[in-house]
Amino acid sequence: MSLWVTILGMGAVTLALRASFIMLPARYALPMLVRRALPFVPPAVLTALWAPELALQKGVLQLSFNNERLAAGLVAVLVAWRWRLTLATIASGLIALHLFDWLL
Repeated sequence: MSLWVTILGMGAVTLALRASFIMLPARYALPMLVRRALPFVPPAVLTALWAPELALQKGVLQLSFNNERLAAGLVAVLVAWRWRLTLATIASGLIALHLFDWLL
């Protein structure tokens, strides 16, 4: 029972936070500093999600060429930077991961 109350409470808080920006009256505007910072939120969140997966192996920081996940991630980042194609980024990262896993 308490699990469902927790889930519903978290959903209500999330909905209230997201709706507050949409339903905010026009006379209230976000401060300029917040408006300038908002475009940087998605890259920061995504980096916080994938960076530990690439840099950690079995809970230990592994920044060497023996870390096949980190090497494949670097390949994917380079492809994303060069061509900006999502499918090419995913495909190159997966192919590089399997290739490096096989080689190392």
